[in-house]
Amino acid sequence: MLYKGLKYKEVKEEIDKLDLNNETEEKILLIIASLNEDKRKNINALGQRLQKNLDALNKERIRVKGLYDNDKSYGEEIMVAGVDEVGRGPLAGPIVAASVILKLNVDEAEMILGVNDSKVLTEEKREKLSEIIKNKAISYSIAQCESEEIDEKGIAYCNNKVFKDAVHGLSVKPDLVLSDGYLIKDFDMPNKAIIKGDRHSACIAAASIIAKVYRDNLMKDYNEIYPNYDFGHNAGYGTKKHIEGIKKYGMCKIHRRSFLNNIL
Repeated sequence: MLYKGLKYKEVKEEIDKLDLNNETEEKILLIIASLNEDKRKNINALGQRLQKNLDALNKERIRVKGLYDNDKSYGEEIMVAGVDEVGRGPLAGPIVAASVILKLNVDEAEMILGVNDSKVLTEEKREKLSEIIKNKAISYSIAQCESEEIDEKGIAYCNNKVFKDAVHGLSVKPDLVLSDGYLIKDFDMPNKAIIKGDRHSACIAAASIIAKVYRDNLMKDYNEIYPNYDFGHNAGYGTKKHIEGIKKYGMCKIHRRSFLNNIL
């Protein structure tokens, strides 16, 4: 047995140091078998926990492979970009879109595990993934429309504009653009819309994460300038504390006046 003669604390420290992403499954299964063969129940529990973690990792690999396979299905030599937005519904702040081109023809070990609809991820997970995506992407771009333009031209126009601007900001021109939810209007590139694309496309999911992290951090910065609206926690959405702040202090520069007709 691998851990014969070691105390529970020593074994646990060894197991806690394991990085399942960087170990072969054969080695992990050997460790699990050794833990399960131990006569100590607390050591057996470590084996059960490790098996559970391995099962979860394999399930995640299958899920993410499905996202990559979706994007590769348009052609092995096709350069695919995903584009998604965040901030369509808030009462304050810009609408932001990101576009991402990922390397799709990679081994499973090189896939970016965790990419998903940004809303289902924790803030900590989004922050980590955003940096990984930006480092591994072939290209990425971020675009935004401010509240003044949203008031002047409407949220639908600005939503479409940031989609186009984010794609046009890429350093590499894609062969196909996958957009979340709807087709991009007045657009000069091949485009396919995917309903709930951030749950089906790796590139769209990556874009959703980058866009949300960027906008959330921007709203935290605005919270320092306009501290009466709790932007650091609500990102400009119409929470109770935000609305109370508007009623007490009035609007600030980044509020969308056209969104506040029923509040003021």
